[in-house]
Amino acid sequence: MTRPRSFALRVNGVDRTVTAASDEPLLWVLRDQLKLTGTKFGCGEGECGACSVLVNGEVYRSCMVAVGDLSPGDEIVTIEGLGQPGRLSRLQQAFVDHTAFGCGFCTPGMIVTAESLLRSTPHPTRDEIVRAMDDNLCRCASYPAIVEAIAEVAGDDSTGEG
Repeated sequence: MTRPRSFALRVNGVDRTVTAASDEPLLWVLRDQLKLTGTKFGCGEGECGACSVLVNGEVYRSCMVAVGDLSPGDEIVTIEGLGQPGRLSRLQQAFVDHTAFGCGFCTPGMIVTAESLLRSTPHPTRDEIVRAMDDNLCRCASYPAIVEAIAEVAGDDSTGEG
């Protein structure tokens, strides 16, 4: 670990200052210092997707991003930043409506990844949804319901053609 110093971060639309070693993973800064515990620790190797967050609209595995690699202007969005206070986002609500979770551990990373997909491709086909979600693992095998939830928000009722 490197020596701790202050970092300016913009998280969920709020400017924050944290003190951390430059090589400390963003995951631990979010969870331990900012108390944003929706972002989960899964594998710690960037393979499972449980720790996914958006950085400037792109999906990043927060367990693999060192806080020192971020720039002060970077916009970090966690699962907590997707809805409004006291109100779920449309995508979060679709996951609830479709029971697109078993234990729920992977759900924040799934939703963050789906959010990125829908921002870049507002009306993906089912095949595009499956490809985009392919790197996120779910131990409970809720994949069909996850695809249904995302497809509902995308307004896609296709069979994956197109």
